[in-house]
Amino acid sequence: MSEHNSTWTPDPSPSEAGIGAAIKALIDDGQTLVEAEIAYRKAQASYGLGEAKAIIIFLLLGLAFGFFTLLAIVVGLLLALAHYVGVWGALAIVGGALALLAVICLARATKRIRAAKAALSAGGKP
Repeated sequence: MSEHNSTWTPDPSPSEAGIGAAIKALIDDGQTLVEAEIAYRKAQASYGLGEAKAIIIFLLLGLAFGFFTLLAIVVGLLLALAHYVGVWGALAIVGGALALLAVICLARATKRIRAAKAALSAGGKP
């Protein structure tokens, strides 16, 4: 049988180990924290990019479906009005209404662009 020492010796306290060991432990902890933060930010960026791809796909699909819906409404209006006012009359009514809506939207966009430029050039005061 082997004899073993039953005398317990405690680990040296930080004051006994010296300030060098404490600084080394602090640096090791700091490196571990930085590595963990970098890994977290990489995971966060990866998740964000994955979600951005899905969002872009859904936005493009939504815009495409919205466009085709508007196209169907325009064709439906043309067909419905053609019965009452003729083909050229329906085309004039629907085309004129769409042109009027386009002019209104573009005028409002232009007005907002001017207001935004003025606010930004005046130091953020609208």
